[in-house]
Amino acid sequence: MKAGELAQGEAVTIGADDEAEEILTTMSEHQVRRLSVIDGHTLVGIVAQADVARSLPDPRVGDLLEALSA
Repeated sequence: MKAGELAQGEAVTIGADDEAEEILTTMSEHQVRRLSVIDGHTLVGIVAQADVARSLPDPRVGDLLEALSA
């Protein structure tokens, strides 16, 4: 089996200049725990739920975990 066969639907990405709040919103809306980070059309990295949790104040971390666990 190849990676392309495992991929489901459209890729969900976040812009390199987007704020943590936008990452939180995108992860929650799409129920994903990782996002590809793009700058234009270039992949520059991956941001994970844990990365966002470390950058948010404590109450927001709970909101993130709750949204992704629903």
